[in-house]
Amino acid sequence: MHVADYEGRPQRRPLTRAGLQAFFDAADDHVERAAGSRRKGWLAAFRDATLFKVVYGRGLRRREAAMLDTAGFAPDPAAPELGRLGVCHVRFGKAMRGSPPRRRAVATVMPRAAEALEQYLEQVRPRFGCDAGPAVWLTERGGRISARQVDDRFVQWRAAAGLPRELSVHCLGHSYVSHLIEDGADPLFVQFQAGHSRASTTAICTTVGQDARNQMLRAALARAYGGEDGR
Repeated sequence: MHVADYEGRPQRRPLTRAGLQAFFDAADDHVERAAGSRRKGWLAAFRDATLFKVVYGRGLRRREAAMLDTAGFAPDPAAPELGRLGVCHVRFGKAMRGSPPRRRAVATVMPRAAEALEQYLEQVRPRFGCDAGPAVWLTERGGRISARQVDDRFVQWRAAAGLPRELSVHCLGHSYVSHLIEDGADPLFVQFQAGHSRASTTAICTTVGQDARNQMLRAALARAYGGEDGR
């Protein structure tokens, strides 16, 4: 049974940083156990753990991630230190009704996601035996993984991390937006990264933690009063 069949409408609120780490820890633990016991399916587990890191690290939607091709990455002239994975070209972005899929280029601002993807592409993906295929995320039969497979794996690791049942994969993209804003990224840059047509959409996806709010308040007061602490 699919997650949408028994859990009602999934929620897309962002994860806290602690919740996000718990999810990725659960994913990595599963991969390590599967690889250590040489169980069938450890390649798929590694694939999925990397996929979720890319979803978060690039702010992608579920279908955008599933439809990524190996040729969809390129160096970023503005960030040569990120190598060949500096820019991710999204070909199947969410479109307006009646319009073709939107395309956008997403810059890498979270190097760890790029490092995880590079390891997968170089060390794991070739083991599927279908390196000639264009898809980044391959199945054991060489096809492209489905959105349903992404959902089902997310449910498995969400439960292992002890996260609320109502969370869906979309919470990773919302976490990306929220965490960038918390870390001081320009809202317009975040809007472009997330592929939002309107700033209001980015605002809806954003939930800033109390610590970040306090820091923003102190910074605003410092600017207003001309002092470092706003006094």
